[in-house]
Amino acid sequence: MPGAPGRQSGGRKGQLFVLVGVAGVVVVAGAVAAVAVSGGEEPAKKRAEPTARAAPPAWTVQAGQRLTSGTGLRYDGTMTVGGRPVRAHLRLSPSGLATGTLTAGPVTANVVAIGGDTYIKAGPAFWRDYVTGVAKTEYYAGRWSKAPKSMPGFNVPGVLGPESIARRLAQAPAKPPTETVNGVPAYVVKTQAAEYLMASAPPHRLLSVRAAGPNAPVFTVAPVAAPATVFAELRPRVANLGGAADPGLRFKPGALTFANCDQNTNGCTVSVPATLAEPAGAVPEGARVSLRASLSSRGRPLGSCTASQPVPADRSMTLRCTVTSRQWRTWMRRALDNPGAYPYAATAHVVGEAVAEDAVEKLLAKVDKERAAVVPPTPAVPAEPGPSAGRSAAPEVATSQAPGGS
Repeated sequence: MPGAPGRQSGGRKGQLFVLVGVAGVVVVAGAVAAVAVSGGEEPAKKRAEPTARAAPPAWTVQAGQRLTSGTGLRYDGTMTVGGRPVRAHLRLSPSGLATGTLTAGPVTANVVAIGGDTYIKAGPAFWRDYVTGVAKTEYYAGRWSKAPKSMPGFNVPGVLGPESIARRLAQAPAKPPTETVNGVPAYVVKTQAAEYLMASAPPHRLLSVRAAGPNAPVFTVAPVAAPATVFAELRPRVANLGGAADPGLRFKPGALTFANCDQNTNGCTVSVPATLAEPAGAVPEGARVSLRASLSSRGRPLGSCTASQPVPADRSMTLRCTVTSRQWRTWMRRALDNPGAYPYAATAHVVGEAVAEDAVEKLLAKVDKERAAVVPPTPAVPAEPGPSAGRSAAPEVATSQAPGGS
């Protein structure tokens, strides 16, 4: 919301500020526990003895071991979003780390999943046309953001992760229903999250996944042939998750104010109070909020700043960040040297934050640990013997090609 503009001359600086809030929608379901209390005259009932849980069928144990001890899984499939097809290409490590793309016509979204959460990075067209239930999509386009419930419409590591699938298979019956997948007899294991089609013959490899959800994706499955390339793509994406936005948190901002800006060549501080508006009820565990502010003067950018913090239990906080850019310092020095009217404005967005900057190192450690376990080490190449005594080495050949090829 815009603040009151101001303009003064004779060396005093006018102020004009604009505040833009953020909107998002999340539905939080609560749980209600019922407790029955018996009266004193009611006869006591015999306590039920716990029953031993039956061992999982042998075929599911074999299938689960194959899933979790492999190199990961590659998924290719199509889902329907708003009546339009979206192709998905995803590769998952045994623990459920994921990387891949979602492609809809000419637009593409990059995907990464870690820590049980999925993130996407896509341009404005993808967010506008294929993501529903999120207001102010411009706050999330062009940067890593936590995937909303509508896109891709299912929990990627929870539904497609090999370890997660192995746990689901342990609940399967000894003789599930069967059907044929591309000529291969297959068990159909039905769960709330998806249907898993497993080859009925040993070693019971995973053939296809039909995920539940509004977009009804269907995937073909194959083992990852080159796990090193998966981690080569995954790691830099995880490294850039610091500050990723969370569209599932919506905040109500208050009035923007300035502090220590007038005639200050060192910087200008922007302050915005805010309250968590959605979801209602208790603050979600790990919820964070970030402030993104930028300064300008008559359309000329003067710099930007960011700040973030956890959302407190009372849902209210005041966010502050300071612009210390060269543009601000240069503009302020010029204003001080040439007295007159110099209005400036601030625009601020208050958005949810999914990943703190200082959390990235721990995520990368998780990637590196699994990479070391899954990717075989590169064998050392023995050094070529040097030239024999009394013989000169072959002359080097000058070339414009970089060592190792293009």
